[in-house]
Amino acid sequence: MSQHDFLVELGTEELPPKALKTLSGAFLNGITAGLDAAGIGYAEARPYAAPRRLAVLLSGIQLQQPDRPIEKRGPATQAPEKAVQGFAGSCGVDIDQLDVMETPKGSYYVYRGVEQGQSTASLLPGIVTESLNKLPIPKRMRWGASRTEFVRPVKWLCMLLGDEVVDAEILGLKAGRKTRGHRFHYNHDIELIAPADYARVLKETGKVMADFAERRELIREQVIREGERIGGVAQIDDDLLDEVTALNEWPVALTGRFEERFLDVPAEALILSMKENQKYFHALDADGKLMPYFITVANIESKDPQQVIEGNEKVIRPRLADAAFFFDTDKKQPLEARIEKLKSIVFQQQLGTVFDKTQRIEGLAASIAELINGDAGYARRAAALSKCDLMTDMVFEFTELQGLMGYHYALHDGEPEEVAQAMNEQYLPRFAGDDLPATRTGIALAIADRLDTLTGLFGINQPPTGSKDPFALRRAALGVLRIIVEHKLDLDLHQLLTLAAEQHGDLPGSEGLADRVLDFMLDRFRAWYDDRGISAETFLAVHALRPTSPLDFDRRIDAVSHFRNLAEAEALAAANKRVSNILSKQGGDISSAVNADLLQEAAEQALASALTSAEHELQPLFEQGDYRTALERLAGLRDVIDSFFDNVMVMADDEAIRANRLALLKRLRRLFLGVADISLLG
Repeated sequence: MSQHDFLVELGTEELPPKALKTLSGAFLNGITAGLDAAGIGYAEARPYAAPRRLAVLLSGIQLQQPDRPIEKRGPATQAPEKAVQGFAGSCGVDIDQLDVMETPKGSYYVYRGVEQGQSTASLLPGIVTESLNKLPIPKRMRWGASRTEFVRPVKWLCMLLGDEVVDAEILGLKAGRKTRGHRFHYNHDIELIAPADYARVLKETGKVMADFAERRELIREQVIREGERIGGVAQIDDDLLDEVTALNEWPVALTGRFEERFLDVPAEALILSMKENQKYFHALDADGKLMPYFITVANIESKDPQQVIEGNEKVIRPRLADAAFFFDTDKKQPLEARIEKLKSIVFQQQLGTVFDKTQRIEGLAASIAELINGDAGYARRAAALSKCDLMTDMVFEFTELQGLMGYHYALHDGEPEEVAQAMNEQYLPRFAGDDLPATRTGIALAIADRLDTLTGLFGINQPPTGSKDPFALRRAALGVLRIIVEHKLDLDLHQLLTLAAEQHGDLPGSEGLADRVLDFMLDRFRAWYDDRGISAETFLAVHALRPTSPLDFDRRIDAVSHFRNLAEAEALAAANKRVSNILSKQGGDISSAVNADLLQEAAEQALASALTSAEHELQPLFEQGDYRTALERLAGLRDVIDSFFDNVMVMADDEAIRANRLALLKRLRRLFLGVADISLLG
């Protein structure tokens, strides 16, 4: 089958830089999906994306859709002749050209034929249009008098199949073979002869690097070199790198300088201002301190780069001056003086103000600090000041700095180092894989803040529903679990939730509140363990016992995961399932007291003896939380358990003997339940 290359390029006004990479991937996927659905093969598909263009190049695309067999079932053979004629006519054939299909419900006429494949050229306009219509664009715009809608005004459309222009009109543009060069270096049309020439001709003639990945790597290399040139190490944030790549067609990295006096401002504020406002990269010296330089990426190769640098220096100066002004102004008033102002910020209508929240977490944080051998006084103080930086000019301007500025202002106010550190640590972890709070005060405050939010929202009957989680309760729950488990804190979550609920006073959903939040939080463990490769069966085996200590929960997970790798695991899981089924079918309570005089068979005597030994040996292991060793010891019971089931009739006719054997199984079941419900592993 004949093959050609295919190129489609949509030229636009500058596309949203933060969305360019996503739009490019979606455009590619939409086109390939359309080709796959049409049965049109191709050798390779490659996306291109720059500030003013989205393009896809397909090599080795088939020029003809393959013929497809079709089968249409018509009326039953007993149907009136008029109905059969109507069906045959709709298929374009006579009745004698129809086949008969035998089915369990009777005989039916059926038309079998071949649907002729269409030319690829005729299908491509629809495929491209459909892909553009499905792009993830939250809000489309119109321009001029046109009714056409797209993320930005469209300017040109290039569509080539081989060396021929595809006959298409999309978004009000007639397809042609012309692309366009760099807005400043080569603001002219460029005529393309073949699709494969696209990237090369644009780069060599038009001063446009259309390949996003190639452009990104060039910028990264240039920024690194600029950092080395000033004797530092350029810090490259991946999201910023993507955004800068989406802003430039012909990137050239340049280094500017700012006044050293600005280094008195916390580095994070300067970095954020440079990154968010100007899209600059920063550099650190050998000691990890911010250097008074910035690295910008220009979209032109200037004949006088110093002018470009000076222009950027002129722009950044007032930005940094603002940050310095905010910092100096904020320091004139201690954090403590802002506590009363928190009464003006509503946390949640039914849960009161941010001031009310800090009042609640004071007591809770102090209690948690005592439980983890921290300083309750520090915890109270940190909780009281925890939200005060929300009232500062710096955080009002840069909300991402909440907590961090609280740390700097607390140090300036003379607060203890650990109290200041807790100002920032209260928000850790901010996302999956983020650092955890390191100080005891920070840990206590971080847990208290999250538990207050969880119990409050559940207490007013506003838990997360579906994808809606405006207060990020799922993330808050997972954060608490991570802090407790990874810091190996022996904390009872139900106890903490009860304390948190008590801080709220009367809530509409106060009945059973701690239990509801506990169930919600323990369910968060499932996703966490799934990410770590722990099977759902292992999680459910532990979850069935509902351990209220996250650290204890994690130790049991570790033990069960280890147990599943033992040779005895499968047989013991099956035995536990059998025991569970037997016991669940018995009405009333089953005694666990075993009468040695009623043990008739050697196999049941051996099991009773083994259980007695195991109970004495395992009790201290359970108390120490050494569940892995406990399960290894229980695995040693496999032979005696197998022998029992092979040689002993549990449901004996003699009622006393039957009850005694059931008691033996109850003791066996209870031993395994000391770790997890192993029966769920089968």
